[in-house]
Amino acid sequence: MNVVWPVTALWSGPLGAWAYFRFGRAGSKRAMREARRHHREPPNRTQPFPVFVAKGCTHCGSGCTLDDIGAELLFLAIPFTLFGHHLFATWIYDYAAALLFGIAFQYFTIKPMRDEPPMGALADAFKADTLSLTAWQVGMDGWMAVATLAIFRQELRPTSIVFWLMMQIGMLAGFLMSYPVNWVLLKKGVKEPM
Repeated sequence: MNVVWPVTALWSGPLGAWAYFRFGRAGSKRAMREARRHHREPPNRTQPFPVFVAKGCTHCGSGCTLDDIGAELLFLAIPFTLFGHHLFATWIYDYAAALLFGIAFQYFTIKPMRDEPPMGALADAFKADTLSLTAWQVGMDGWMAVATLAIFRQELRPTSIVFWLMMQIGMLAGFLMSYPVNWVLLKKGVKEPM
């Protein structure tokens, strides 16, 4: 989560900062040590379930955010179109990179928590992040399609401020789309609460 909170702040701004100070710091090493010293449950383990779900979404979303920044820059270097639009072509880059980042983020969360062999942790990371990440990408890419095809009626280029503003709104749409998926994954024990 040390990477997740700053990345979340990239797209969520003050709302992400508030969430970090309200809920994110409960998982800090200092808070964990203090709880252990007083023989209490760590504060990040006593938060309401909807907070666990939201943190699961931000965990997934941070991989998507990093991938989108990287994929959009890659697309500038190696552009192509799909069905006559750059937008659709970037979705291929975005989804592939999101899957790689998301599974890596989950792997490095699951491996130490479950003490599994590497291949088992990798399989669990794939199960934990694929549905959540797909829901996030559908929400985000769906918003970008609306912005490109309906609102602006032209391609938005990653070199413009408007593109990145629309991408921030898209990240919020991704968060909202992935929330129910993360709820189910956490309830079924596929994902670990953070």
